[in-house]
Amino acid sequence: MAFVRWDPLQDLLATSQRLNRLATGPSGWTPPVDVFETHDRFVVMVELPGLTQDDVQLQHHEGRLTISGVRRERESACEQFHRIERGHGNFSRTFQLPVPIDPERITADLRDGVLTVTCPKANDGSARRIHIS
Repeated sequence: MAFVRWDPLQDLLATSQRLNRLATGPSGWTPPVDVFETHDRFVVMVELPGLTQDDVQLQHHEGRLTISGVRRERESACEQFHRIERGHGNFSRTFQLPVPIDPERITADLRDGVLTVTCPKANDGSARRIHIS
């Protein structure tokens, strides 16, 4: 007769994963994001594997860039999950960029599960040479 050693930590982790999967809240999951700046733009890169353009919305309002959407849970023909780490449900991330951007020139590209949003800095003309007469 073989004995199976009980691992209480493993049971706790499995229970936590089941509860997280069933929990409903304002945000179902949080995709990882990188934000970086060059001399003329900000670039926001969001990991969104399995999502399509129809699953994601972008909005720029009052200097804030918001990326939101939903990842639907896929049906699986299984009796029991052993690990659930990929989040499902709604998500929303909002970024206040430190300088004004030109909302008319924002571009977005979703490729290979990564959304890349390019936000060109606004040419507000704040630095200019003034002629003295």
